[in-house]
Amino acid sequence: MTTTEAFKALYDIVAKLRGPGGCPWDIEQTPSSLREALIEETYECIEAIDENNPAHIAEELGDLYLLTTMLAYMHEEKGIFTAADALTKINEKLIRRHPHVFNGLKVKDTSEVIDNWAAIKVQQEGRKQKDSILDEVSAGFPPMDRAYALQKKAAKAGFDWPDADGVIAKIKEELEETLEAVKVRETTSDCRLEEELGDLLFSVINLCRYLKTEPSIALRRTNSKFVNRFKYVEKKMKESGREMKKENLDLMDTFWNEAKTHL
Repeated sequence: MTTTEAFKALYDIVAKLRGPGGCPWDIEQTPSSLREALIEETYECIEAIDENNPAHIAEELGDLYLLTTMLAYMHEEKGIFTAADALTKINEKLIRRHPHVFNGLKVKDTSEVIDNWAAIKVQQEGRKQKDSILDEVSAGFPPMDRAYALQKKAAKAGFDWPDADGVIAKIKEELEETLEAVKVRETTSDCRLEEELGDLLFSVINLCRYLKTEPSIALRRTNSKFVNRFKYVEKKMKESGREMKKENLDLMDTFWNEAKTHL
């Protein structure tokens, strides 16, 4: 099956699922009800990419194609726009925003490509100039991803640390303030801890950005490592006939250190 045939087959399947005699579940769905699935499938696709598993990547991309086609078809059903309209818009946008590819414009590097992209959005597409460059970062991003994007925007405007030492010093400063907030909370009803923890997280994310490391990717790696090591502890505790509970923390910690040597 060709790519064109495959796209048409997917569209036809979605139309049948949503049509008379189709699937009750699919018919009940709305753009709002599919928001969570869209986020979930996006992260599953990212996980497959991290695993470098082609078969898994293909499967997860298929799930995303399904959701985007379903969302477009829902609007098509109501006569708002068609799936073809959505595809046409992105085709036109790609050509318009890549004059160095389609119209012979000369560019020096990636930075100039990005600058041209931003200029085209305002000059050719009539996008309103943002009051702040930070307004270009969607408020709908997950908090960690938004923090990372905000920091990148600020750094591009020259608002950045001269070296990594400054970023690290800021983390230490925020950690001290967090520890102080912990002490205060233990003696009063002060609610400053949440703010200080947020500042600390923001600073750590900023170090990731400064060192050109995607924080979400780094954290996914750590999550995976934690899961593998914790499963090892569970397995060893079961073999030893001991329960996973606070009273057996010393033994769990021993197995955890074992896991760290090879997982």
